[in-house]
Amino acid sequence: MTEIPAQPAREQEPAPVIHVAPAPHAYDQALTTRRMMLDVLIALLPVVGVALYVFRLYAAMHIGICIACCLAAEVLFHTVMRRKPLSIGDGSAAVTGLILALSLPAAAPWYVSALGAFVAIGIGKVLFGGLGQNIFNPAMVGRAFVLLAFAGAVGASGYKLAPLPDPSDKTAKPVGFLRRTASDTMTHATPLTVGKELARKLAEGKTPEKDEEMPSLVPLLLGNTNGSPGETSALACLVGGLYLLIRRTASWQIPAGVIGAVIVIGGLMHALGHPRFTVLHHLLGGALLFGAFFIATDLVTSPLTPKGKLIFGVGVGALVMLIRTLSNYPEGVMFAVLLMNALVPLINRWTIPRPVGGPVPKKK
Repeated sequence: MTEIPAQPAREQEPAPVIHVAPAPHAYDQALTTRRMMLDVLIALLPVVGVALYVFRLYAAMHIGICIACCLAAEVLFHTVMRRKPLSIGDGSAAVTGLILALSLPAAAPWYVSALGAFVAIGIGKVLFGGLGQNIFNPAMVGRAFVLLAFAGAVGASGYKLAPLPDPSDKTAKPVGFLRRTASDTMTHATPLTVGKELARKLAEGKTPEKDEEMPSLVPLLLGNTNGSPGETSALACLVGGLYLLIRRTASWQIPAGVIGAVIVIGGLMHALGHPRFTVLHHLLGGALLFGAFFIATDLVTSPLTPKGKLIFGVGVGALVMLIRTLSNYPEGVMFAVLLMNALVPLINRWTIPRPVGGPVPKKK
């Protein structure tokens, strides 16, 4: 009987490592939060340039205060609430501060910017859990708060500065340095306020004054009108918005939905109502383009699916037109975005994509 030699012990092969994680399983590692925030800051450069040219030191003051206070609020609230990691380096706080500054009246007092920035970061962002957890756009939360708290400084009357006194008038009170550097643009009412007043007078059968006519489209396009620093130049908003679309930082469905809804509803209202307030006045006047490209396209507070984004944009545009025409507010972008932000979870549920191969069969 021959002895069978013993087989050498085999080395145990390592078991395969299986990583289980939710989709998406393939993603672009270059598409980071910091890169997207940097894209937004670059896209806002044309808007900031026009704002500094038209509103000068007033715009510079609000931009500096809002960004500095947003960064300080990010550090403060994360420290107090012991939230880690600190997201100040991703650029989201700077973007929030810049958008808030560009949406406030240039003539607003400095403390409006400071308080709005702390509310935007503290209540609009950190209180919900930080970046990626907030439901509402933080910049619009801050602006809505200061609008309610300082209605006189942030409302329609807060955009207009009194004209400079006659130098020969010895009894006139001296004006501050900021007021002396301001342009004459800030002494006129905003185009949408003029349009609202014009529509009211025509409805009452009154004849409007010569200076109450709607401005031509060229000043609205270039930015030679009064308003928030970010909304006066439609051309600057278009240039920055196209950059975001080309970089794929913003989804085209949202601005397309906003602009499409305004064209349809504005065209119907123009045909049935006031002929002087055209669709182009609605598109180029106010914060519509600024909100469509830079506010409504916020990745955190907008829907996830392409169909949902289109629905979201149409809803924002429709609400803007309803607020502008049926309420006492000449502008409606802020309220429209906040209202649609609240509907985003429902829109996401409505637009769940169909799984590959059909829906999962239900268990009997």
